[in-house]
Amino acid sequence: MEAINNFLLLLDSYLGSAAYFPYILLGVGIFFTLYLGFPQIRFFGHAWKVVTGKFDKKGAQGDTSHFQALSTALSGTVGTGNIGGVALAIFLGGPAAIFWMWITAFLGMTTKFVEVTLSHKYRVQTEDGTMAGGPMYYMDRRLNMKWLAVIFAIATIISSFGTGNMPQINNIAQSMEMSFGFEPMIVGGVLSILLALVIIGGISRIAAVTSKIVPIMGVLYILGSLSVIFFNLDQIGPSFASIFTNAFTGSAATGGFLGATFAYAFNRGVNRGLFSNEAGQGSAPIAHAAARADEPVSEGMVSILEPFIDTIIICTLTGLVILSSGVWSQKHENTFSRTDLEIVAGNYSDATETDREALYHYLNDTDENTIEKFTGAIQVRDGEAVSNGYTMLHARSVAENVRFIVAGEDPYTGTLRIENGQLRKEDIVIIGDSLIHSAALTSKAFSMGFLGPAGEYIVPISLMLFAFSTAIAWSYYGDRAVIYLFGQRGVMPYRIIYVAGFFVASFADTTLVWTMSYVAIVLMTLPNLFGIFLLRREMKDTVKAYWQDFDAEKSKKDAEK
Repeated sequence: MEAINNFLLLLDSYLGSAAYFPYILLGVGIFFTLYLGFPQIRFFGHAWKVVTGKFDKKGAQGDTSHFQALSTALSGTVGTGNIGGVALAIFLGGPAAIFWMWITAFLGMTTKFVEVTLSHKYRVQTEDGTMAGGPMYYMDRRLNMKWLAVIFAIATIISSFGTGNMPQINNIAQSMEMSFGFEPMIVGGVLSILLALVIIGGISRIAAVTSKIVPIMGVLYILGSLSVIFFNLDQIGPSFASIFTNAFTGSAATGGFLGATFAYAFNRGVNRGLFSNEAGQGSAPIAHAAARADEPVSEGMVSILEPFIDTIIICTLTGLVILSSGVWSQKHENTFSRTDLEIVAGNYSDATETDREALYHYLNDTDENTIEKFTGAIQVRDGEAVSNGYTMLHARSVAENVRFIVAGEDPYTGTLRIENGQLRKEDIVIIGDSLIHSAALTSKAFSMGFLGPAGEYIVPISLMLFAFSTAIAWSYYGDRAVIYLFGQRGVMPYRIIYVAGFFVASFADTTLVWTMSYVAIVLMTLPNLFGIFLLRREMKDTVKAYWQDFDAEKSKKDAEK
């Protein structure tokens, strides 16, 4: 298992985590933004009118309304990335990461407009009468690249488990256990039954459920965010300033945060932006292809709103909650994760400027780094280290008030062997003060508002709604990919496996699934970006024809009046 995980991580280093990937993603967005004349700005108002049904036509083919298609797509994008993903981006790249999430969203509004329009244009009607669409259909029917369509469809199925299924319920179960003491297996069992009841009903039931869940979860999260933002209103100005100040230079050290290079802020912001709004990934077009519309461009218009709502509104609120509360640069007591733990040789303190600079170079892996990982022994008595010559780093910060626990709550006494910066004794639990990240950081930030400690409950409740709705949407993406590959006969087996995986992941380790997802996301994104670029001219002509028909119909109605 570990060997497979390491291989996938190596593969990801050449794909999603490679330096070129953010530039390709942003490059395609910049190209279409200029090529189509800033559609995310020019068509923004029109998009809101389309989603309200103002231009609906009777008899248009499709399974869902514009609003239901938008809700389904949003339920797939508004998930753990909006809660834990933003916190992780700030933790890794500092406030500047938010700036690059904004840029990714702004350009992604155009990318999504293009991918949705083309996917809707080349959709097909399946054996059961429902619509099926997505990048695999334009790759096959228009580009005659069935091999590329097959790669995309397979990657979509893998991502449905690795992005929309297993990690989502795993996060829900852990959050419910930490906040309310609920047993993960029970949480998984109850939600698995609910998931089955929804997805077995197909797109009609999925759209009906998501169109109700999305507004409720959005309002709850926005109100909770505002309760923190207004409580810390005096910090909103400095928060925005910190986002822009370091956007092109890297994030400066603040509190326990030891700073980040421009590359960290840029890569983390762009990658988390993609994970959050999925613009360019090709997933949301599968949901939009089901919309009742005869003009593909009209559904493309609707999709412009997705990255705006998902990233520019919801992710920004999360970012402001974290930054204005100040918790992102403060150390908090927590149980140390081995994956976030590093032990380096020498004694360092983040209270000393010289040490801070040395740690900055180490954590950001710059050419000026002089710090080496520690190998040796640590003597511990009654849970506290009594030897020195090393510094323990956890979550990219200098750990403080460290205690070593064994066999439940008993303080450890003895010798701990450290090899290449890692603790080898597996049954030791380490507790101390350090920075925190992901959903834990967001949860802590929500406690710093008008609601006080009770505000922390907003995160697990929102996380449950966000993540569950994401699982619903991705089940649909997966079954449309299954239809493309195997036909209608493959749908029910897929749904059964999907629900079973959802249940198992509530109490199992999903590390391998996450790693598979990293690779699968890129195997969806790169073919999709390549495909829409090849169809750039057709896209421009399709948009031009839409406006010609729209203007002609408007003139006809005006004349009839």
